[in-house]
Amino acid sequence: MADKTVSADSGSTFNTLANLWPYMWPADRADLKLRVVWATIFLVVAKLILVLVPYFFKWATDALTGELQPADYIPVILVGPVMLVLAYNVVRIVQLGFNQLRDALFAQVGQHAVRQLGYRTFVHMHKLSLRFHLERRTGGLSRIIERGVKGIETIVRFTILNTAPTVLEFALTAIIFWIAYGWIYVAIIAVTVWLYTWFTVKASDWRIAIRREMNDSDTEANTKAIDSLLNYETVKYFSNEKMEAQRFDRSMERYEDAATRTWTSLGWLNFGQGVIFGVGMAAVMALSAWEVSRGTHTIGDFVFVNAMLMQLSVPLNFIGFIYREIRQAMTDIEQMFDLLDVKEEVTDREGAQPLLVADGKVTFEDVHFAYDSNRPILKGVSFEVPAGKTVAIVGPSGAGKSTISRLLFRFYDIQEGAIRIDGQDIRDVTQESLRAAIGMVPQDTVLFNDTIAYNIRYGRPSASEEEVAQAADLAQIGDFIARLPDGYKTMVGERGLKLSGGEKQRVAIARTILKAPPILMLDEATSALDTSTEQEIQASLDLVSRGRTTLVIAHRLSTVISADEIIVLQDGRIAERGRHSDLLAARGLYAAMWDRQREATEAEETLRRAQQEDELGIVVRRRTPEVEAGE
Repeated sequence: MADKTVSADSGSTFNTLANLWPYMWPADRADLKLRVVWATIFLVVAKLILVLVPYFFKWATDALTGELQPADYIPVILVGPVMLVLAYNVVRIVQLGFNQLRDALFAQVGQHAVRQLGYRTFVHMHKLSLRFHLERRTGGLSRIIERGVKGIETIVRFTILNTAPTVLEFALTAIIFWIAYGWIYVAIIAVTVWLYTWFTVKASDWRIAIRREMNDSDTEANTKAIDSLLNYETVKYFSNEKMEAQRFDRSMERYEDAATRTWTSLGWLNFGQGVIFGVGMAAVMALSAWEVSRGTHTIGDFVFVNAMLMQLSVPLNFIGFIYREIRQAMTDIEQMFDLLDVKEEVTDREGAQPLLVADGKVTFEDVHFAYDSNRPILKGVSFEVPAGKTVAIVGPSGAGKSTISRLLFRFYDIQEGAIRIDGQDIRDVTQESLRAAIGMVPQDTVLFNDTIAYNIRYGRPSASEEEVAQAADLAQIGDFIARLPDGYKTMVGERGLKLSGGEKQRVAIARTILKAPPILMLDEATSALDTSTEQEIQASLDLVSRGRTTLVIAHRLSTVISADEIIVLQDGRIAERGRHSDLLAARGLYAAMWDRQREATEAEETLRRAQQEDELGIVVRRRTPEVEAGE
């Protein structure tokens, strides 16, 4: 399938259709093309049959008034009823049958287009940079995609299944009136159709602004709702349910106002269309009645003209509906098109080859990087993580520690310098192969709202149940899972909130074990845990990192004292480097950080012991009267 960029910059429906055409006429699906061809044939046949219906009215009327002479063997009384039966039933049933065949054949074509564009949008979202997703709101993004997919379906269905047959019916009607009744009838009908279309376009354009406002309010309301529900615990902590409800209600109030104006404007649109068509129809019928009175037309002609106009009113009214729906669909998908037009910040170079990992040595060479050009983060950082060794990066908050992990995964591209793995610049290899070679245990583990097994198996989706269980055992979470009523089928909840921090970290470690990468990244993996849990998790991490090239981003210095090298970052530069004992002996920044953390730890321990002693004293005082009474 052609990978065409869908764009709505010009706001032109025709441009949009041109860009959608490869999805409705897919180059790699001959069966869908055949469906389009047959749907078009049935469409034409249905319209040709529909045009015959007024003729049956005309012939039946003329037969009943004696202006149409039946054959000698057919009584006049039978001609009228038979014609009416044919007009009202047989012909319409046949026409309806062809319409349904058309819809049934085209259904798969339309849904295929929706699926392909929805899939492309989803893939595109994952290709966009971390910067894009950090700036986006999940609720609003999901709403934009949802409305966009529905809008695509509307455009595909209405333009192919309704616009084409309506145009065809207009053409057939004009030809019939021109041949049978002359140009004046065609002129009146043409003016009516033009006025009708002009009014519909102007009124619909007016309504589009209201629709856009309604969409913005809907997106805002959904964003606030999703954001509030994702932060359910925070809302409860601060008892801000009323505030959240009020914020949501304010957005819904704006939506209510816009939606009300949308429906009100629709009423005015329908009324105006009715007036225009009513005046046009009255003019044509008056002309036909005048012709009948002069004897140049039969009563059957009068009935025929009326039937044709009534029949024409249906697609004419549908033209207005089609235009409104397509314009509204364009409004719905324009934000989705904007998403598709967002350029990928990080892309594979042309001819990029898969990363070949032999030893797993990681090298940073004079790396400069800034999220914003006015605020540099890394200022010439150079270091090496030898194969199979562990290097820790520590430093104050804002020094650029976590940025290093994002750069290694190539979530961003550096401005100067190079990052290499076994001598290969990571910008010269494919992103997929790069990330496949690196395992990550992040500081804040977010799990999918699925089973424990699914979240562990995410490290290697093809892993067997035995391999999943083995990884869980190595991460020291196997016994915990075994005690759960549903075992590995236990649901972890939204973002894994049904599990404790330590349990989530063990799941993250288990899926990294299952991935079995040659390079391991630990980004402050234990900073949010208590001391006891931290020690248990640290034991698991030591097991995982054994024999692997490991880069540790650490906040608690006690977790990196056994690292082969410790790099101290300060203000985007390497301030110190060396082993733990050497850095302490140097009495520099690292030693100062160590002393502060040790003092904080000792203070926490002193406080904990004091609390235990207070609790013990309370217990002793409570028991003393009982002991005395017993004595």
